[in-house]
Amino acid sequence: MIFVVYGAIAVALFFDFVNGFHDAANSIATVVGTRVLRPLQAVGMAAVANFAGPFVFGTAVAATVGKGIIQPEFSTVYVILAGLVGAIVWDLVTWWLGLPSSSSHALIGGLVGSALMVGGLQALVFGGVEKVLVFMVVSPSIGFAIAAGFALAILYFLGRSVPGKVNRVFGRLQIVSASFFSLTHGANDGQKTMGVITALLIAGGMLQSEKFIVPLWVIMGAAAAIALGTFFGGWRIVKTMAFRLTNLKPYQGFCAETGGGAILTSMAWLGIPVSTTHAISGAIMGAGSTKRLSAVRWGLGRRIVYAWIITIPASAGLAAASLLIIKAITG
Repeated sequence: MIFVVYGAIAVALFFDFVNGFHDAANSIATVVGTRVLRPLQAVGMAAVANFAGPFVFGTAVAATVGKGIIQPEFSTVYVILAGLVGAIVWDLVTWWLGLPSSSSHALIGGLVGSALMVGGLQALVFGGVEKVLVFMVVSPSIGFAIAAGFALAILYFLGRSVPGKVNRVFGRLQIVSASFFSLTHGANDGQKTMGVITALLIAGGMLQSEKFIVPLWVIMGAAAAIALGTFFGGWRIVKTMAFRLTNLKPYQGFCAETGGGAILTSMAWLGIPVSTTHAISGAIMGAGSTKRLSAVRWGLGRRIVYAWIITIPASAGLAAASLLIIKAITG
């Protein structure tokens, strides 16, 4: 069993790498879209900030993912492994299609799907699942409102200023806001993998279950994996987020990153695993809509929303199928 646990941990770290790879667009889309930084510069900055994020914001989200989704008696190594496989497959499918779906919700959906296969509804911690589902709906709306509010305030106070000067100032500020968003992205998404690995260690009898304490090596491993994935980020999704959803000015990019980062900061402290994809997508649409509503390509926005809606059931189905395959192989 110990080798199965190590194998599952390797899969968890691969998921973390894919998460960084898949969600790199979240961290750098606006700063690339406004042409403040070149793609390679933006990716390097985001990778460093993503690595630092898990060390800054604690492990409250990790605890929620590790013990707040599946009841302990059903949280076996095989169940967690199947959940990871379902999430990875869905992430790779949406990356190939260029859709910014949520790696976070793919993971939650995967864990839910595999847990349902072994224990039905009684295998779930309904409070934790409900918390995720509520903020799945709420976070894009909050991101939209915060970014739109910031952008409107800037237009009100600086609307008569020289555009070139405003763009230069907010171009510099956007480097700060993009770093801030990357930091919070690493904190929220990196912690999810920490929670999964810690749950695997507990399920494998390698860690005491009385207190959910994330070992330092798990924090460092998860931080390194998401940073490495970010560095090799998925440019298909960057193109969708940075150029196709709406065209942003530097002040709008600053507002989008600040709004998205504010959500992720508060959720990281509260231990609520929200979607970084949802937060920044809503914020980008909010900032873009302040020029005029038609500045946002709402048709593409609807396509993104459809991808959000089907992520949890799709990854749950893939995880359930993965569990059947794992059981067939292991007997």
